[in-house]
Amino acid sequence: MAIQVVHYLQDGTAAWGVVHGGRIAPLPRTYASTADFVREGMEAAWASTADQATLALNAVTLLSPVTSDRQFICQGINYASHVRESGMDPARIPFNTLFTKAPSSLAPAHTDIVRPSHVRLLDYEVELGLVMRRPLTGPVTVTPDSLHEWLAGVTIVNDISARDVQLPQVQFYKGKSYRSFGPTGPFLLLLTPAEWRRWPDLHMRLHVNGQPRQDAYCGDMIYQPHQTLTELSALHDAHPGDLIATGTPAGCAARAPGKLVMWIMRHLLSDATKWRLFINKGLGNPAYLQPGDTISTSIRTDDGALDLGEQCNRVVAA
Repeated sequence: MAIQVVHYLQDGTAAWGVVHGGRIAPLPRTYASTADFVREGMEAAWASTADQATLALNAVTLLSPVTSDRQFICQGINYASHVRESGMDPARIPFNTLFTKAPSSLAPAHTDIVRPSHVRLLDYEVELGLVMRRPLTGPVTVTPDSLHEWLAGVTIVNDISARDVQLPQVQFYKGKSYRSFGPTGPFLLLLTPAEWRRWPDLHMRLHVNGQPRQDAYCGDMIYQPHQTLTELSALHDAHPGDLIATGTPAGCAARAPGKLVMWIMRHLLSDATKWRLFINKGLGNPAYLQPGDTISTSIRTDDGALDLGEQCNRVVAA
């Protein structure tokens, strides 16, 4: 049965534990990073029992289960619904889009999201995060049935994005890497080999101020985890504890204009004019995040057997 691992702060000391019915069973050792936990602590986590749960979950401060010394790798446009709302045809993007995000953007699941003073078009993206178990240091072929050999677990990621930086400057890294732009957790969910086969059943939901914005199943991914790990292994080293965010479905605040407007912008307007119009139109879109907004994000199977917990983040002005 899957287990929920937490990284938490108590009395100024960071520790790891396993959640049993709203209480935490502290692990007997401390681990400085997610890499250390994955390499040295997973066996103890699997052995944890409910009678060891001596600490109330609401009595501690939860930290990100992925520490900031790990890589933050991302997939873009990996759901057909999001490709379409971005103004593109999924059939015309026959490749896996990969990029990185600054690990310094990682944040706890219940932290405030700080909107920088120059950012006006702040967006959200619920994503399934994969946490590495084994190193990828050369080409390998990962199969759907071998995910448990390569991955330690899954977690929730909200890929916060400054669209007025990301798109006009054509800089995914810059527009997505401000501090607090990567709420992660609250749980690192460890799965059995059989449970890894259920990742397509994970149901992602995101609400802003109680209003539903995103609602999709992870099985709608275009490039699935085994395919991404296989491709990644041929070009980029990954290590235990590293995080891979697997893309977001439709429902983001950013929307592409209609086909006629797209044609005019592409063929008749300068880049400076095009992006000025994009930003001005976005300023009238109430779906973009504003200071005071609250985002709630969850991923779980509909039967509740696999539950990654829930994030709750408030947007604040810098």
